[in-house]
Amino acid sequence: MSKQLSRRGFLKSAGLGMAVAAAEPAIASAASVPEPRPRMAMAPGQALQLLIAGNRRWVTGTVTHPHQSVGRREALRHVQHPFATIVSRIDSRVPPELVFDRGIGDMAVIRTGAQVLDDGVVLGSVEFSCDHLHTPLVPIMGHQRCGAVEAAIRVIQSGSTAPGPYSVGRRRPSPGIRRGGQAAGRPGRQHGESADDTRVRRLRTDPLIHELIAHGKLVVRGAYYSLGTGVCR
Repeated sequence: MSKQLSRRGFLKSAGLGMAVAAAEPAIASAASVPEPRPRMAMAPGQALQLLIAGNRRWVTGTVTHPHQSVGRREALRHVQHPFATIVSRIDSRVPPELVFDRGIGDMAVIRTGAQVLDDGVVLGSVEFSCDHLHTPLVPIMGHQRCGAVEAAIRVIQSGSTAPGPYSVGRRRPSPGIRRGGQAAGRPGRQHGESADDTRVRRLRTDPLIHELIAHGKLVVRGAYYSLGTGVCR
């Protein structure tokens, strides 16, 4: 517990600005979902429906760009109440705010290479967002052809060492990425999907996150984005 509190204390005192997806594909019938008010408490299911509706707009080319006005910016000068914490990768082709057609203050987005969930800043950032900002939904969002994951899988399969200065290659690959390497080539299985499943399970066992889930305040789920179709399922 002390380790957990120290992470949260560090993030709060440092005033860490968060940047943090996903949804099942085609419950996409949720065409019109009410916009959340800045201070409105939201259930995990409501948050999920907003992401589903936004992704449907992205897929069909009917985006509305909500909450991107000067008024919205000014209204959030001193407060924020995001309804989702998105954990995703740094790929420039998958910006969560566009993929889910959302705007300022809607989502806290955490992006890392290979979507790493370490025991320090990344995990602490998720804890901060869920505990301090009270986001009710955490999608862990993977996608097709992630360069960092594919590079790690090549290293695992060849038994070699990753070249260059990239720390993701120097570090010991996580069990999820190892399973992704073993799963590569199986019919219907994309590189990294099993890695994402592992991250979901790991996050759910974090003491603070587990407590929020147990009290019905939080849902953590996996998501997978198609670069070709734009669908996040």
